[in-house]
Amino acid sequence: MDEGFLLIDKPEGITSHDVVDRLRRITGVQRIGHAGTLDPFATGLLVVGVGRGATKRLSEVMGQDKVYEATAVLGATSDTQDKTGKITDNRLQTTDAPSVTEVGEAMVKFVGPLKQVPPMYSAKKIRGEKLYELARRGEEVVRQPVDIVIHELVLLSFEPPKLTFRVRCSSGTYVRTLAHDLGTALGVGAYLSALRRTAIGGFRVEDAATLESLSPENWQERLFQLKG
Repeated sequence: MDEGFLLIDKPEGITSHDVVDRLRRITGVQRIGHAGTLDPFATGLLVVGVGRGATKRLSEVMGQDKVYEATAVLGATSDTQDKTGKITDNRLQTTDAPSVTEVGEAMVKFVGPLKQVPPMYSAKKIRGEKLYELARRGEEVVRQPVDIVIHELVLLSFEPPKLTFRVRCSSGTYVRTLAHDLGTALGVGAYLSALRRTAIGGFRVEDAATLESLSPENWQERLFQLKG
């Protein structure tokens, strides 16, 4: 059996696990896993390991830097830090919005090693329970900050209240938390409204296939063979 990595451009509205399930049906292979979950509202690159050898090496991929393009909405906050949560609108007027200079100055402060507090709506575990399970019960617990690195943070466009940026970051970084923290730094609040992963290590979304383009007859043609 051929083994290797499939690069998938995940569409919005399905989970990363849904992608794996569909690929199991397409390939007929049960031993399939992915490197790094994308939330259902997020799109972009999902690296999928097909076969025992490939799934064993997914941790090598998962630990590599990731690149995202993201859009944040200023002037409002969300209990999930993204558009899927309960939105609290702070009624930001265009005239009250920070200037592009102020946005740039705030973004610079987020580049480099950082301590990031994981969001309550995340799969991190405390006392054996996932944080999002606690959050859904209305519980909030103290989370220890995690060491991350923001290698690059570039402003792509700013049309208040929307701010679009590209970030290259270490594994384990929550981009929605970055958006939330940036909004806090600007004094207006923010939540993440769009997220697209464009790269993981040396893998690029430009080389990815859509689920619709794959079939039992052609999926092996899109397989990246294992090296080393």
